[in-house]
Amino acid sequence: MIRAAIAALLLMLPLTARAAEPEIVKIQVSKPDMGWLFEVTLRHADTGWDHYADGWEVLDRHGNRLGFRRLTHPHVNEQPFTRSLRGVMIPDGIRMVMIRVHCTEDGWSSRPIKVKLSPAGRGTY
Repeated sequence: MIRAAIAALLLMLPLTARAAEPEIVKIQVSKPDMGWLFEVTLRHADTGWDHYADGWEVLDRHGNRLGFRRLTHPHVNEQPFTRSLRGVMIPDGIRMVMIRVHCTEDGWSSRPIKVKLSPAGRGTY
């Protein structure tokens, strides 16, 4: 009985040792000109080139991609960090978008963040 319990615990170790998916800490949105500007602050336990947050995307409510920001290198010693994406074209009348983060090891985050957009050209999370 004790051996079975220990074996079950050992099988669970790889699951608990995995890093958490990337976390969106802050989102600021503005419309300085024709397109929208997204400034997204992320936190992720980047370990190096094999495992790091490598991008984020802006989606409409149907899951259509409106913009994508590639992150070209790990941010092991720079957490949290902010990167921007300028010129995102959002069709008139859309008042909510979602931001989703991607990780080289774990893929897309399971919980996109909803961001409300104002007609005045602002949005925050």
